Amino acid sequence: MEASSPVEPGAASDVRRVDHHRTLAAMHDLEVALASPAPGRQPAWRAGVTSALAVLDEATDEEFVNAQRPDGLLADIKRTQPRLRTRVRGLRTTYAHLRQSIASLRAELDNPDASDTDFADVRQRLSWLLTALRHQHARESDLIYEAYFDAFDTDLAAGPSDVAPSNR
Repeated sequence: MEASSPVEPGAASDVRRVDHHRTLAAMHDLEVALASPAPGRQPAWRAGVTSALAVLDEATDEEFVNAQRPDGLLADIKRTQPRLRTRVRGLRTTYAHLRQSIASLRAELDNPDASDTDFADVRQRLSWLLTALRHQHARESDLIYEAYFDAFDTDLAAGPSDVAPSNR
């Protein structure tokens, strides 16, 4: 039995685009907070980082929920592109791990007993988290592009009349 083609980009891809833009904005705000001076002003620095991390937490939570939806883009790829199922599962698993990392870092920063938190260490761990989120977004974009190209035998950037069928 041949798998059907995934739904052409529409509502599900719009949701994904909104999720990514919201998350990217939250990531930028966290980077700004992390880059602010910390020595001698740790409480203010920590408050700014904690606030920005809370916004990132909300954004990635929404992204995670949408990635799990049975009517979402990843579910459609998983259903219609059997060879990509493992990659979809990997993306979803990584989302869950990233969400756990965010929750753990928030709990640490929200702990009033940890007022002497090493800001250099927090910067390093949050930088790792931001890099992991960028990598996750790139992997998801690659997967969606590959699924679309396989299903429609055309490039996403080109219009239907601009692309000749490939000789695969």
